[in-house]
Amino acid sequence: MPEPKLQQVANDDDCLQLAGRGFRSRLIVGTGKYKNFAETKAAVESSGAEMVTVAVRRINLADRSRESLLHYLDPARYQILPNTAGCYTAEEAVRTCRLAREVGVGDMVKLEVIGDPKTLFPDVAATIEAARILVKDGFKVLPYVTDDPVACLRLAEIGCVAVMPLAAPIGSGMGIRNPYNLRIILEQARVPVIVDAGVGTASDAARAMELGCDGLLVNTAIAGAKDPIAMARAIKLAVEAGRAAYLAGRIEPRLYGTASSPLTGLIG
Repeated sequence: MPEPKLQQVANDDDCLQLAGRGFRSRLIVGTGKYKNFAETKAAVESSGAEMVTVAVRRINLADRSRESLLHYLDPARYQILPNTAGCYTAEEAVRTCRLAREVGVGDMVKLEVIGDPKTLFPDVAATIEAARILVKDGFKVLPYVTDDPVACLRLAEIGCVAVMPLAAPIGSGMGIRNPYNLRIILEQARVPVIVDAGVGTASDAARAMELGCDGLLVNTAIAGAKDPIAMARAIKLAVEAGRAAYLAGRIEPRLYGTASSPLTGLIG
């Protein structure tokens, strides 16, 4: 598969850098749960994303003659990020990534090893194990993990190109449940921090970016909205606004009000 012909952003100091490549959009979108491939394509376009995740176990990579999602996403336009969704062991996840690379999807992967089918929380130990194997195997790994500062630090030390702590359980739409852990993760970050899972609407996306997160991965909040195309654009704008607010630097919250106009030089 050819490398995506993404816009050159060498002169843009605020692009998202992943594995030596620059992305203007800090929003990554998932491709599951849509009504059909046409809606998926339209939502992705509306989001402005340059990177999309594709669940490897849900598409037929071996038979390219059959219609699949990859027929609707131009690999010259988007960075396809194979996703190990549905894997419950490190072995399954590693095998899935290797399959994706063998058929030419690429070596930048979103690693996901689920530990509990009810909550869909990740198996942290298995994720670290799989990440270690994949990094040694030459993959550029973006692991989905709990909002655990220690786990995120270990994954960065292994050589992952980013860490992807959850905001809340996958598909829950509850938003950021523990901003304090995210703050710690960000303070000690050695690689980009991309919030993954739990975003419910645009305000959640803006809040994550205002905290200083480097990016955001969203699927259910867009695909499950009443109007996925409109929600994709709303979250795009929220990510941009949240990032701009973070860079601008917000005022410190105060318990009491302060006058917005100066008190000196008043006319008596």
